[in-house]
Amino acid sequence: MTSDIPAWPTTSDRVRAMVADMTLEEKAAQIVGYWLDQGGEVVAPLADEMSTAKDGRSLADITKDGIGHYTRVYGTRPVDPAERAAWLWNEQRRLKRETRLGIPALVHEECLTGLAAWKAATFPTPLGWGASFDPELVAEMGEVIGESMRELGIHQGLAPVLDVIRDPRWGRVDECIGEDPYLVGTVGTAYVKGLQSTGVHATLKHFLGYSNSRAGRNHAPVHAGPREVADVFLPPFEMAIRDGGVRSIMNSYAEIDGVPVASNSDLLTTLLREQLGFDGVVVADYFAVAFLEVMHAIAADRGEAAAYALQAGIDVELPSGDAYLAPLVERVRSGELDEAYLDRAVLRALAQKEELGLLDADAFEDEPPATVDLDTPRHRDIALRLATESLVLLSNDGMLPLAAEARRVAVIGPNADRSAALQGCYSFANHVLAHHPDHEIGFEIPTVREALAAALPEAQIRFAAGCEVEGDDRSGFAEAVEVAAGADFAVVVVGDQAGLFGRGTVGEGNDVESLELPGVQRELVEQLVATGTPVVMVVLTGRPYAISWALDGDGARPGAVIQAFFPGEEGGPAIAAVIAGAAAPSGRLPVSLPRSSGSSPYSYLHPILGGPSDVTSTDSTPLRPFGFGLSYTTFAYADLEVDETAATGDRFTAAVTVTNTGERDGVDVVQLYGHDVAASVTRPVAQLLAYARVELAAGQSRRVTFDVPTQRVSFTDRRLVRVVEPGAIEVWVGSHAEAAAPAASVGAAAEDTTGGAISNEKARGARTLTGTATARAVVTLTGDVHEVGPEDPRTVAVSID
Repeated sequence: MTSDIPAWPTTSDRVRAMVADMTLEEKAAQIVGYWLDQGGEVVAPLADEMSTAKDGRSLADITKDGIGHYTRVYGTRPVDPAERAAWLWNEQRRLKRETRLGIPALVHEECLTGLAAWKAATFPTPLGWGASFDPELVAEMGEVIGESMRELGIHQGLAPVLDVIRDPRWGRVDECIGEDPYLVGTVGTAYVKGLQSTGVHATLKHFLGYSNSRAGRNHAPVHAGPREVADVFLPPFEMAIRDGGVRSIMNSYAEIDGVPVASNSDLLTTLLREQLGFDGVVVADYFAVAFLEVMHAIAADRGEAAAYALQAGIDVELPSGDAYLAPLVERVRSGELDEAYLDRAVLRALAQKEELGLLDADAFEDEPPATVDLDTPRHRDIALRLATESLVLLSNDGMLPLAAEARRVAVIGPNADRSAALQGCYSFANHVLAHHPDHEIGFEIPTVREALAAALPEAQIRFAAGCEVEGDDRSGFAEAVEVAAGADFAVVVVGDQAGLFGRGTVGEGNDVESLELPGVQRELVEQLVATGTPVVMVVLTGRPYAISWALDGDGARPGAVIQAFFPGEEGGPAIAAVIAGAAAPSGRLPVSLPRSSGSSPYSYLHPILGGPSDVTSTDSTPLRPFGFGLSYTTFAYADLEVDETAATGDRFTAAVTVTNTGERDGVDVVQLYGHDVAASVTRPVAQLLAYARVELAAGQSRRVTFDVPTQRVSFTDRRLVRVVEPGAIEVWVGSHAEAAAPAASVGAAAEDTTGGAISNEKARGARTLTGTATARAVVTLTGDVHEVGPEDPRTVAVSID
């Protein structure tokens, strides 16, 4: 190995000895995957076109030199988990027995909304994790997912997605946690810790900048300046690496300013390994190495693509070895590529297998599980709690919770009686069973209609679909209107169908030009509202939609609107519980609700120039801001106390009293915001510094204290160094990103307030949105400019008294 190509620092003598004994073919085999069931089961785009493993060879011949990964053993087609586990144990024993080196395969699976396997529990989509603002519960979910995976002999999960949302038109918003880097980082790191506590390695996706694709189109070029990359896209990955100890990372398909990430050593080696200290394995997003030839056109052939990727820092090619096998070996053997790059990747891959126990003599000598329960009561309890916490009440004229005297209930809409409507793109049902439409789903997942019938046993419930999610068929409108007109109360459930690449309205490859609800769903809702029957609209989606007509329109509107981001197997009961009043809504928007397609892309993290202005005729403000969510009770904030000064490399505290001023128990999400008054580069007008879920009985008050490291207000300066500058930082507590105390004056002592309003005057009108907030206090950061280092804390400590 040449001295100028660093080895993995934690590589053991055993692994080094193994690599020294390997042939080129055996080395290459350890850094590729093989997709066992891909024939006829296309669950990824271009899979048939990209795969070269179509020659009918036996598995023994294909793996004669060994194999690095087995790709989606359980997640490509519906297989009985116990039967598949028995096959897998026998196959791993065969690899140990029949290959010269005797190394088992590392098995990876998708696990974004639960293990993507038949009969496995399905949890809320990551937007739901973000809406819960509950990292502890997300960690619990990660743990039970990891336990299921470990029981089945799965070693690595391809989750979580840490892309920060920038444009809701992008189909993969469904897979993301939110638009705020700190929320994404804390929630995503919690998932990593939960999953890895079981011995399963998490994989961060997608490093780096993928969500900023131009016009919200999948695989489109990304144009982002170095500060946006460093201050928006990077922090969640940094947190999961340094605080979560994540063991694997997947590259982004994107090209940033003309350089594909899969070939970018500045990102995959210099930044990721040398600056962030990541010492795990980098795996290729599926076909990303080959895409260097066929989509980015920077490589003349697969061999050159392999060289680019390997030199940049991609260790393992997934899902198969289209570039890293024969083309790579040929390039090394000819001397066109230094073998040290191959050795480096193999060292990392085998060190990961060693860490997972795959190199131990007793690996797979135990017996596979005879029976497997992937949807236990604990799974379902966590799924119900997370689904309930993720529901966001966007509007309510007092009709919710449902009055006890409502006896005739109409349940209407294309998503009211479909279990698929409750699940995200990477659920097994929408990802795989879409190819097997007659196959049973394998676990209980009550629809909204079924759940409402169970929650309202005394009510007479009538159902009508009204229309499909997509298309312009209005033939069902008449029945839906008749059903609604004869009811005391109507629930209309609209939204998305998650899928991949045209098989749905949201999900990977399902990018959109319009942010109107798909099809004719808006017309359906408007006709139901016109009957005069009180209507609650439930929006089951994988992205936020522009629904001003339902929230702020001049005409008749639904009496209440609930936003549900694909809440999973217990989503139906959670929605029913909130409607019936058995549970109170506590979710908050993890992403701004857009005003229109034309207002995208938008982020609440905008500088002054990105906000309302009288020099433009367009209105960029969202319908509902980041952090927004109503409850069945009210909350007030008082007695904000913030340290007057703090050193730039230290911490400051902010404490506030939150009171439940209503008549029923509830949960508030207390949000601490900050604003750098004057900095050397422009800063957001509001930035989430910290948050806390606080349970409060009716009339109860609790004191919430945030211990804030000054790194929370750091940014990348003009030298491209992350710093904390001295100066004034405004700090306040609000119920959402736009909440403000009307009488607050900058620099004044914090004033008590039970509510506030913002009035954003525009050239074309005005909007007033009520919120609860304190007046702003100021902490002055003193001392020299502090350059942020890896030892600086990244998270806020919270105490609740």
